[in-house]
Amino acid sequence: MTLARTLASFGIRCRLVERNASTTRHPKMDITNGRSMELFRRLGLVDKLRAVAVPEENNFDVSWITSLTGRELHRFRYPSVVEKRAEILVRNDGSQPREPAMRVSQVMIEPVLQAAILDHPLVDARWGVAVEDFQQDADGVTATLRTVETGATEQVRCDFLAGCDGGSSIVRERLGIGLEGRAAVAHRYMIHFRSDARDILQAFGIAWHYQTARGTLIAQDDKDTWTLQTRPPPGVDVPNLDPDAVLEAWVGRPFARQMLVANPWFTHLLLAERYQGGRVFLAGDSAHQYIPTGGYGMNTGIGDAVDLGWKLAATLKGFAGSGLLASYEAERRPVGYRNRLASERHTGVRIKIGELYERITDPDVLAREIAGLGNAENESWGVEFGYRYDGVEPDPLKYEPSTAPGARLPSTFLRDGSALYDRLGPWFTLLVFGNADPSPLIDSAPAPLDTVLVDDPVTPIYEARLVLVRPDTHVAWRGNACADGRAVWRQVLAMEQA
Repeated sequence: MTLARTLASFGIRCRLVERNASTTRHPKMDITNGRSMELFRRLGLVDKLRAVAVPEENNFDVSWITSLTGRELHRFRYPSVVEKRAEILVRNDGSQPREPAMRVSQVMIEPVLQAAILDHPLVDARWGVAVEDFQQDADGVTATLRTVETGATEQVRCDFLAGCDGGSSIVRERLGIGLEGRAAVAHRYMIHFRSDARDILQAFGIAWHYQTARGTLIAQDDKDTWTLQTRPPPGVDVPNLDPDAVLEAWVGRPFARQMLVANPWFTHLLLAERYQGGRVFLAGDSAHQYIPTGGYGMNTGIGDAVDLGWKLAATLKGFAGSGLLASYEAERRPVGYRNRLASERHTGVRIKIGELYERITDPDVLAREIAGLGNAENESWGVEFGYRYDGVEPDPLKYEPSTAPGARLPSTFLRDGSALYDRLGPWFTLLVFGNADPSPLIDSAPAPLDTVLVDDPVTPIYEARLVLVRPDTHVAWRGNACADGRAVWRQVLAMEQA
């Protein structure tokens, strides 16, 4: 849905088909990180998404507890959206995101995205329609679609096809692309339920996660919707588990609730060997599958969709050279790999904490040990904001602002109170600092180009007098002067050496 919205924003007509009859009922994720929110802001969706999220005054705290009937051991404290916005304004040094992260379940996000594309005249979106097969040739792709309810099939012709069809991707299978990494790393059991028993489920006050060695209780809306992610009890017949019994055992006492969804599942650490086969591409879970620690699954997929979307649009509009689409895999697969490693590292910390629970009986000692291990899975700003497309490996924990080509453009607020991000055009934007001459880049631009003149104290953060920004807000090129604009554009749009 994000890819469809991205294509439509650039004037590209597309068709979306989804084999399920409606948006998901499964709470697949519960945080949209700040980088994804920046991209959703570019798509005009931030306000609608925040309207269905956790109240902006509520924190993002992660609390380790003995149990909900015991004591709180250690709380990792994180600001609310309101508090983070204030911090962003105060720390106007390029180190902060344009948008704070958002606590919200994918159950709530998907209907917002669905409405955004169903209302768009350039998107033909159909639920209950599955891709059965496809063939491609030099000029396009012919896809065979099946209406799930009736079994009727049809063939459609398209210029390109993107398989955003999940971990069991038919598109990936038909391309013959394998997966690297480890499948079925761990067995998990998910219980999604509704309850007003906040006196029990928020025993130590509002928190995003309550965690023990036996699982994590996720507050989906801080009101009445919750998800428990736990392990199936050892030696039991998992398909016949009683979710009510599992839930009550974890909570530690009876309470009123309504069961919504409960099912076992496996965690994976997998990455597609390739992201492209001819005119067909992979994005999201079809390309990578992670353990949820760090929240990198959907958030990585959002980055995939926006990167692929603008490059498909530039190609279809005739702006791009033959190499631009190939850069999708070159840019996004290393990000997918790094995020897989990060997810694995964070899981390792969870395992260590679980071992602490088993061998330490003094709760004060246990609390100190947990605090010492830290909570990098919610503090890896380098992973979330520092990823670059120039081969430089970021510090996973620290975001260093940079305008090196391939880096995310640092976000700042200007003297007049406006955000520089909000002054970027829909396609390319040339930032001009001081008295640099932008005319070589403007005169030779083969794609739509907005020019923003910046005479402001934030200028040193951007490291050069001319900064060319891509549609996904990554830096395309920078320099104090430009002698050959055509050479720059050849490099940016066709991945040729200038």
